[in-house]
Amino acid sequence: MAIDDLKIPPIALGTWAWGDSGETGDGYFGSTLTRAGLEEVADKAHAAGFTLWDTAIVYGMGRSETVLGEVLRRYNRSDYQLSTKFTPQAAETGNDPVADMLEQSLARLGTDYIDLYWIHNPADVARWTPYLIPLLKSGKVKHVGVSNHNLGQIELANRILGEAGFRVEAIQNHYSLLYRNSENAGILDYCRHQGIPFFAYMVLEQGALSGRYSPEDPLPEGSNRAKTYNGMLSQLRALTNKLAVVGQKQGATAPDVATAWAIAKGATPIIGVTKPSYIGGLIRARAIALSSEEIVALEALADAANVNTRGWWEQEM
Repeated sequence: MAIDDLKIPPIALGTWAWGDSGETGDGYFGSTLTRAGLEEVADKAHAAGFTLWDTAIVYGMGRSETVLGEVLRRYNRSDYQLSTKFTPQAAETGNDPVADMLEQSLARLGTDYIDLYWIHNPADVARWTPYLIPLLKSGKVKHVGVSNHNLGQIELANRILGEAGFRVEAIQNHYSLLYRNSENAGILDYCRHQGIPFFAYMVLEQGALSGRYSPEDPLPEGSNRAKTYNGMLSQLRALTNKLAVVGQKQGATAPDVATAWAIAKGATPIIGVTKPSYIGGLIRARAIALSSEEIVALEALADAANVNTRGWWEQEM
């Protein structure tokens, strides 16, 4: 799938966790990262054809963009695509806060253009969407999308951009087996009808669907994801066990199957990559073909878990 020159891969590479410093209690993930390790991640990803990187200014308040920019400097700019975001809640005062935030992102990422630039949260669609138009005209932004917007907000953003000859070219929302609000609200159908790629973040629910964690072996203490998910791990056991069983039939693992589920539903999953070994999982996931019976069974177990993983920053769709 492609929007003109924007190549949409089966899976995009997430760098939310790259905003962590690795210190206990700092960030959502409690990730310990090294420059050498992340360079190996990038090398393996690019060799496998995964070259769309997703970040945001608020991931570590600039740290993720900075680290990503340093890692990617070893490549030709034409060999990868960058996706980053304007976050209204972090905007400074000034005549053009969107352009100002973009310039900060460009500097940190070491580039003079962004392939896909998002308005991260709706806040005030009528206020913020028009700021994207001069950025598109300047060439500093090649394509634009909206993230965490409901259907009405997406349609409003599309009308505003359409008056200037542009359109919303991508949607990015939280979407996983445990959180299918975008599907229930008709956003996935809208994307299909309009030919708009739908990017899904938190497909693995920050590792809770990986099968790696359990009440006996919980997520890293001191991290925000531990606060969110450790209390529900017992409820997820039947689902993660089923993911593992389905994966075993295809030489894959539980997170590979959860990722393949999102692809089967028509989404482009954004999968966080912090270890070189994770790239093998992405390779397996894009090759998995789930049957309709397997999809139904997984979704039934997800519903039976009866958990709510909506983030504090997310509105009801």
